[in-house]
Amino acid sequence: MHIDLDAAQAWERLRASRWSPPGRADTASRRKTYAAALEQSEQTFQAAAAVGTATRPMQVFYGLSQAGRAIAAAAVTLKGEVWNLGSHGIKATGFHLPFPDIEIRTDQPGTQGSFVRVSEVLDSPVWEKDPVRLEDVWDLLPPNLRYPLTTRDRLTPLYADEGGIGTHEHSLLSVPVCHIPARVVNAGTREALAGFLTSYPAVAQHESYVTTSALNLGSEAPPDYGIYNRDRGELTINWQMPPGTGFDGNATRAERLAHLRAMTRSYTGDRYFLPVFPQMKRELHPLMAWWAVLYALSMLSRYQPAAWGALISVDNSQHAVPIERLLERAINHLPVLIADTITEVST
Repeated sequence: MHIDLDAAQAWERLRASRWSPPGRADTASRRKTYAAALEQSEQTFQAAAAVGTATRPMQVFYGLSQAGRAIAAAAVTLKGEVWNLGSHGIKATGFHLPFPDIEIRTDQPGTQGSFVRVSEVLDSPVWEKDPVRLEDVWDLLPPNLRYPLTTRDRLTPLYADEGGIGTHEHSLLSVPVCHIPARVVNAGTREALAGFLTSYPAVAQHESYVTTSALNLGSEAPPDYGIYNRDRGELTINWQMPPGTGFDGNATRAERLAHLRAMTRSYTGDRYFLPVFPQMKRELHPLMAWWAVLYALSMLSRYQPAAWGALISVDNSQHAVPIERLLERAINHLPVLIADTITEVST
């Protein structure tokens, strides 16, 4: 898994793309918007790196928002003038509630707001009436795995280890799936795993998984977890390959890898299975999870400065350090995600 990311290299990639913009950003007004938006985004991220937590959410969010305009300009699926973004397209309310319970909603599908339009490009869901809690979206970000906001049961990304893809002579895709929480591993039963995976539809559609060699249990044998941390485990899970894959029923590694990537989302070069919330039809794209979290933090810091000041006080708030770490990682991770996303939408 990637831990240390080179934001400078990502900005270099983005700057190098501006002389010959990708996708549909190679035409007149789209080209101008692409270049100007990326310049503003880079400068805003530079400003964010130079300030403290009191104001950093605003700079980081608007740096991402401007990058969203470049993403829309480059997107091959946005034709006509729909690439030209309007309002935010997302709302945060409930600032009187505990920090993890802040509520996030979006505008309706098909509208011109930035969050809605970029979500459309990335095949990422929007939701209107039923709010999503900040804590739930916070937990979708891989760097937040070690920074929970409460002690509630969490639904966090499950890391799919591409390097561990099995290459046996059979038609299955076999992959180690990591970061399964301790509550599931410690329960040790098929029922606990099945209940947990209901929130991860792509994983729940598996064919089988590695089980213990318990005598006389056969297909009812419990999962054989690998424990690599006191609070997490991993399990090798198998999926049927699509019909027509491979030769004589034996899929190639490239075919298995393609099938895995069709079921997962990319995050800075790694692949993750993400949960699907009841309010949504599928999992959020990681960039849009960042967008939702940072929008909520920017609105809180801008319009509720006293409450924000109390929240980021390391002497008085349990959330202060997790917020600091999140904002630090935003500056390092988001340029990479932005560069990867532009490649994704422009090809």
